[in-house]
Amino acid sequence: MCTVTFLPLPDYGFVLTSNRDVGYQREKALYPALYEEEEVSLFYPKDGKAGGTWIGTSRNNRLICLLNGGFKNHKRAATYPKSRGLIVKELLIAHDFEETCLHIDLDGIEPFTLVVVDWKKKRQLLEFVWDGKQRFLEKLEWQPKIWSSSTLYTNDMKAMRQDWFREWFIGKGMTAENILDFHKHGGVGFPEVDVFMRREKVGTVSITQVIKTGAMIDMHYFPVC
Repeated sequence: MCTVTFLPLPDYGFVLTSNRDVGYQREKALYPALYEEEEVSLFYPKDGKAGGTWIGTSRNNRLICLLNGGFKNHKRAATYPKSRGLIVKELLIAHDFEETCLHIDLDGIEPFTLVVVDWKKKRQLLEFVWDGKQRFLEKLEWQPKIWSSSTLYTNDMKAMRQDWFREWFIGKGMTAENILDFHKHGGVGFPEVDVFMRREKVGTVSITQVIKTGAMIDMHYFPVC
């Protein structure tokens, strides 16, 4: 939920990898499984608390990955009417993603960022941000990119991680194996900022990697805590 990378592969394939950084006391997630919801097949790891997900794929030829927070950190409310992970599922199910983004009810929902890969009609890399008041949908270039959650990382930390990312794939090459290694070992040996993050009460509890090659799409899940 808090560090995500995207790498393009030949023939319009891609690798998206996500480190989920949450409190150590949060209920453990269930391993990825196939679910049928509103007559749409979804594949995702299920959050143990709210039943939503932070990353999933759908039969609609779509992948969505959640990061907590919008463009900047925010003050959390005591309660929220719905988990952001349930919003992810609604958008995975949606027939028209962009149209649904414009109209889905986000009133009272905690700010979030969604990284979206859609290949239903044509390949697209999208970023959908809800800052608590406004929604922003942007079509991104089909090129390597890293995101870091605004709730855990300052702008300086984000810039530093972007430098690590560039240095890593330039030096080691853009493969699924290399970027997974980055998600495990990228950084400078300072666990509060490193890609595999460890702090007193919060840290990386799992890594999920989705690989699309040709018509095949695979999800690999690595629980670490």
